[in-house]
Amino acid sequence: IIDISVVLSLADLPTQALPAEPVITAITLAELSVGPLVARTAAERAARQAHLQQAEADFEPLPFDAASARAFGRVAASLREAGRKPAARAYAALIAATALANDLPVYTANPRDFAGIDGLTVRDVHGIPGDASPVPGHRA
Repeated sequence: IIDISVVLSLADLPTQALPAEPVITAITLAELSVGPLVARTAAERAARQAHLQQAEADFEPLPFDAASARAFGRVAASLREAGRKPAARAYAALIAATALANDLPVYTANPRDFAGIDGLTVRDVHGIPGDASPVPGHRA
């Protein structure tokens, strides 16, 4: 699973930093859908709309389904145990739940967004090319 930080920088990332078959979640599509609606300028709105349309053309998002909902309970509990507020990282928590439910790693440019989530494999796309670095405390 690639998160929004990766979707927005796909053109700038080496292919070896990405999964062989990148996929996004419905949550990432929701995040991208907000962008054009909250843009402050016409240029920013156009750029965000282009990212949204490109993602819609390139990916069939994984749904947030019943298994993801159950996994979200575990994600929220592990975030609370780690002293983090699940609501403050709602998108990341929902993406993490979808990843756990589908037994997939999350590739991100912002690994700290996923810190404190037990059992989640997080790969930093800015890590060593071809050998994405796991976040400390997460399984690789």
